[in-house]
Amino acid sequence: MEFKDYRALGFTTLQNGLIAYYSRLGISDAELIVIIQLEAFSQRGESFPSNEKIAANTNLSVSDVGNLIQRLIERNYLTIEQMTDSQDKIGNKYSLNKLYNALDHYLDQNVLIKDKKKDKTVSVVDDLENNPLNYLSRKVEVEFGRYLSPIEREEIAQWLSVDHYTPEIIELALREAVLSQAYSLKYIDRVLLNWQRHNLKTTDEVERFLKRNR
Repeated sequence: MEFKDYRALGFTTLQNGLIAYYSRLGISDAELIVIIQLEAFSQRGESFPSNEKIAANTNLSVSDVGNLIQRLIERNYLTIEQMTDSQDKIGNKYSLNKLYNALDHYLDQNVLIKDKKKDKTVSVVDDLENNPLNYLSRKVEVEFGRYLSPIEREEIAQWLSVDHYTPEIIELALREAVLSQAYSLKYIDRVLLNWQRHNLKTTDEVERFLKRNR
């Protein structure tokens, strides 16, 4: 069977935000598999698939699927709602609306990059692994040994979108903070401001400056 034949099975559309940030919502990999299956069934017109059908498409057991669905319901990411079909028969359907509401709230608080001085949104991070905000945030988290708060992520976003520091320059400033054992964004910000005052705009200029001042 060629790829064009597999295309006849159709495609499932998922939000990139969900793929990139599900772990930030406390959703496990197994729960994400169930969510993907629910979306796949729903987009094919089956809004209340049985646990057996979901399990048949995964490596999960029927019992696992039931437990995962219950966890999603308890955490208010998944709801069961009543619906009326074309023949006026009442039935049930799964709804992921509350999950996407929670995702929208997270993205608004952590990923939308805002310029507070001008009271407007500058840009929206919509890539997965390759966007600079994600990359730098994870880099800082690894070096600091802890998760960043939403306020700290916003500060990194401000460096990128408002101050227009390049990711490479920010990464060098992070390196300087680690070398000084100063694990705070305030220290990194002071380093960046110092380089800005010296009109250092490229990594080569920063490296030469550092060599002269070691």
